[in-house]
Amino acid sequence: MTPKPPPPLDVLRQFAPGTTLRDGAELIFGQGTGVLMVLGSSGQIDDLCTGGFRFADVPVTAQRIAELAKMDGGIVVDGATNTITRANVHFIPDPRIPTDETGTRFRTADRLASQTGLPVLAISEEGRDLAVVFVGDERFVLKSPTVLFGEANQRLQSLERLRSRLDDAVERLSLYEIDDIVTMRDAVKVIQRAALVLRHVEELELIAIELGDEAPLVRLQATDVAEGVGELVDLVNADYQPRKPRRGTSVLPRLAEVSTEDLYHTARVGEVLGLVPLDSEVSPRGVRALAAVPRIPDRVRARIQKRFGTYQRLRSTTVEELDQIDGVGPKRAARIRAYLDQGNGILSPHLED
Repeated sequence: MTPKPPPPLDVLRQFAPGTTLRDGAELIFGQGTGVLMVLGSSGQIDDLCTGGFRFADVPVTAQRIAELAKMDGGIVVDGATNTITRANVHFIPDPRIPTDETGTRFRTADRLASQTGLPVLAISEEGRDLAVVFVGDERFVLKSPTVLFGEANQRLQSLERLRSRLDDAVERLSLYEIDDIVTMRDAVKVIQRAALVLRHVEELELIAIELGDEAPLVRLQATDVAEGVGELVDLVNADYQPRKPRRGTSVLPRLAEVSTEDLYHTARVGEVLGLVPLDSEVSPRGVRALAAVPRIPDRVRARIQKRFGTYQRLRSTTVEELDQIDGVGPKRAARIRAYLDQGNGILSPHLED
């Protein structure tokens, strides 16, 4: 049974600019040599190695990795002890393992990663554009900070455009809710665009991890653009689910399992969440409207929503009716009524309590 590979993001953190392994890779690039290096020492790796020599308690440094890469054979690094255990070895993975890689070094690296579950670094002698980390069945090309910053800027621009489209969809949904002419498609489009925003943030996080210590600004910009989006998804879902979700549950894990390609299809998102048929006329419960009112305990919001049931009934309520609900009181009742009157109680994703 093949061991489970480590999380790819954890592996990429080990190769972020400024780390020992990345510095070693940079030195290998500079000296024009290649390398095949396994990150993990185990009996299974020993069974797949032949030749070379062993080390005892030799700490990993960038310089040592670069010097050992001048030999023809591969290197084994024990991440648990941060030591180099073998060098100049010849790896013999199972040749029956399928691979789409070209070149002996990369085919070997791909098969080693698949067979052992350990990360494997392969660097070609032909140039820095051919440095790949294999993790399980995935591959990640190591890119320079300049290239990564360029990709991050492009994704940030795409993220801002998606956020603008999300805000348009939220505004349209809010207007339709006021006029009581919402279809399920209007609600799903908000969730769909919000999910795309969150997916772009995840992809930016991958770039940020590869950038290492140079990533804070990228994370800050992405976080700012995506503020409140996760909350918005769950509020809209709670408003329109045929069966009211249990309090505290979230649909974000379900959306995380949807492919990026499927997220661009409104019908697919509706099917995954059970928000169908898309063209059916629906009315919100008022969950999102109540969430816009600050400093109201969740239990009180739940009582209000249960008492009125729909957004339309909530909009037409009076201060006196709200005051009769346990836990509201005259001050809260007046505040709720004021928020319903100002912007009709519709939550903006950027609104903070």
